[in-house]
Amino acid sequence: MAATQPAPVVAITGAAGGIGSALARRWARDGAQLVLLDRDQDALDALAREFTAAGIEAVAIGCDITDEAACRAALRRVQEVFGRLDVLVNNAGITALAAFEHTAPATFRRLWEVNFLGAIHCTLPALPLLERSGGQVVVISSVAGFAPLLGRAAYAASKHALHGAFDTLRAEWAARGVGVTIVCPSYTDTAIVRRALDGAGRAGAAGDAPVASRMMAPSVLADRIVAGVRRRRRLLLPSWTARGAWWVSRVSGALYDRLMRRNQARMQGAVARWTDGSRGSDSRRAADSRPRPRSDSVGCSSR
Repeated sequence: MAATQPAPVVAITGAAGGIGSALARRWARDGAQLVLLDRDQDALDALAREFTAAGIEAVAIGCDITDEAACRAALRRVQEVFGRLDVLVNNAGITALAAFEHTAPATFRRLWEVNFLGAIHCTLPALPLLERSGGQVVVISSVAGFAPLLGRAAYAASKHALHGAFDTLRAEWAARGVGVTIVCPSYTDTAIVRRALDGAGRAGAAGDAPVASRMMAPSVLADRIVAGVRRRRRLLLPSWTARGAWWVSRVSGALYDRLMRRNQARMQGAVARWTDGSRGSDSRRAADSRPRPRSDSVGCSSR
């Protein structure tokens, strides 16, 4: 009789809400053992209790992914508790709503620290565990990771960087049995925009600004991500919008820019508010002089 395969161990950053919690619930349905990482310890503990009550083993680890030492400690905990890791999902992230010229260097830096370096901090200590299991790194990027996004220069920059780093990781570690799947959702119905920074780095700048007329539910996206990871997809474009954006941007960047501007213009002037500097023409100076914000969205990622 063949030996029973152990339940896979899946670690998810930004697990307390949005796409992260949807992924945790989806993998729980498959019987995975879960490692839930987020800054919001109370929300993590509540989610872990939900899984424990359903007979799913889940460990909640409070972790700020911008803290390299905290990420290394979290992965040591994974080793101590489970002795293995099959999937690492780099999901946590934040956004900023401002045109390039109205985005302070400190705001670019903040998104770089969370969206890019946060993924690096978690992945480096996870690689030995993933090599032993023949596991997989999953990176939640965005359409803004391969194409421009009007009014979100800092966000697009941080997501583009993920592709360069993790496409290279895939090439370097393929012979060691570690896969990398980069996921590029389009608009998803989560709280990321409500928690967005403005160009000066102030949280909650967007208010109730509209994002898109049609958004994907996180549960639907989670189904597609888990299916793509199971097939070890290199690049996952989980919606018609994402696939269309990929092909148009590859065929004609100028056409993509025109279509993007036309689509964004329908959003009731929201982009104009983000890009005209109306939230503070001195945003660059303001961001460098105020304390760095602590946004809950570091632990509640969405796209």
